[in-house]
Amino acid sequence: MPDANKTIDVYSWPTPNGHKVHIMLEECGLPYRAHPVNIGKGDQFAPEFLAISPNNKIPAITDPEGPDGEPISLFESGAILVYLAGKTGKFLPQGDRARYEVLQWLMFQMGGVGPMLGQAHHFRIYAPEKIGYAIDRYTNEAKRLYGVIDRQLARHRFIAGDSYTIADIAVFPWLRSWQNQGIVLEDYPHLKKWFEAIEQRPAVQRGVKVLADLRKPLTDDKSRDILFGKSQYERR
Repeated sequence: MPDANKTIDVYSWPTPNGHKVHIMLEECGLPYRAHPVNIGKGDQFAPEFLAISPNNKIPAITDPEGPDGEPISLFESGAILVYLAGKTGKFLPQGDRARYEVLQWLMFQMGGVGPMLGQAHHFRIYAPEKIGYAIDRYTNEAKRLYGVIDRQLARHRFIAGDSYTIADIAVFPWLRSWQNQGIVLEDYPHLKKWFEAIEQRPAVQRGVKVLADLRKPLTDDKSRDILFGKSQYERR
């Protein structure tokens, strides 16, 4: 049984950003407990969750053994990946040049891949009305981003070079829904080869299963309002 004094608590949901952290924890072999935050029911607005994730987004973690030996809470999946890499010394190089190479691709995921593919997914699948301009705009941006990754992987085995890093861990979960983003994976052969290799990693396979049995298709109006409507913008 894991030592409660060393077990990281993960407050999450089976989304790409959640799976980033699940995969990282599995890859690092760190003991953790996953606590579901059902974002379709509004769990992300609970005061106890907002206390550790003031932006009301998953995932967030609490680690009883922070850098100074004291507990620490963190939100934002990219920051959590950097923290866990620092805690374990894994998946983020120590040398400055290689480290910055990884961090720039992590920022590429945080600032580009996540937001743009999320918008493509939203307007293609979830939007209550089909807006042709938005669908074309974000589908084309998805294709552009896939092209950027494909060209990088034509020259390197992994996203940020020749070693598996948090850049790969961050990007992979966002590409699992490539069909819903309007992508034909065969159009990006280097990315496809990389994707299939990452998909076979045992820790990745375990990570994407975390909480996955709890997620249901988003079909009711209440859940849509919580995620995309006025519920997001109420003062708390």
